[in-house]
Amino acid sequence: MTVMRSIMYIPGNNPKMISKAPEIPADIITLDLEDSVPPAEKETARQLVRENLKFAGSAGAQVYVRINNWETEMTNDDLEAIVYEGLSGVTLAKTGCADDVKRLDWKLEELERRRGLEVGSIKISMLLETAKGIINAAECCLASKRNVNAIFGAVDYCRDMRVKLTSEAVEQQYARAHMAVAARMAGIVAIDAPFVDFKNMEAFEKSVVQGRQMGYEGRMIIHPGQVELANKLYAPDPADVEWARGVVKVFEEEGIAKGKAAVSYLGKMVDTPVYLNAQDILAAQAEIDAKTKP
Repeated sequence: MTVMRSIMYIPGNNPKMISKAPEIPADIITLDLEDSVPPAEKETARQLVRENLKFAGSAGAQVYVRINNWETEMTNDDLEAIVYEGLSGVTLAKTGCADDVKRLDWKLEELERRRGLEVGSIKISMLLETAKGIINAAECCLASKRNVNAIFGAVDYCRDMRVKLTSEAVEQQYARAHMAVAARMAGIVAIDAPFVDFKNMEAFEKSVVQGRQMGYEGRMIIHPGQVELANKLYAPDPADVEWARGVVKVFEEEGIAKGKAAVSYLGKMVDTPVYLNAQDILAAQAEIDAKTKP
């Protein structure tokens, strides 16, 4: 499994912010070529991003680049500029349908072959941030074997729906839940929307807890001050890790080894789904431990 607790966005035309990328303890650093970069700065940003792919990930983070959607007619130029060694994946802004993803898959393979990169090594992340994208979420999530996550884009979604964006997120409930289910159906990670009231940590934590209960496993981050809290909140709870270790031990020793499909642990039944859930918790914790060890 791949842990994606925090995905920090950095404008691709801002050398000062890019220079600080290795200091940000996010699981993924995403250098942006889309909304945070004005049209006149796109070409400058492409070159700056290309030059800093390896640098941005030098502290261990994966490096993604958010590219402009196909309707802008800038997508090919973005990809030609940034598909090089050091790039882990691309995030397609305003993904609307499966064909958007399939077209991206095809272009990535062409560039990988042309540049001597392993075919399939560049992964796809999708921003689902329009009514069209949300309605087509399932087909988008299934459209490519490269897909690793889907990100709910609440700001653009609310604009598309002509509703006011609020921290309470009542207006986002359907889309937020629908996208999370679509991502899990496809076996990829659901990433929650950016929380724009970035100074309000109490509200941010409440939003994360709500999203986790919907199936979200990470967050799109727009301010570095949110990264450490996101990493903590999206990591397994220490009590859950302890519980999972006990479940795995008991089920393997008292269940699997003795031919039983269910055993008791701490007064509750443990069967195969509970055992598999415990294994997932331990796998996530192991990946986090591997990231943070000296």
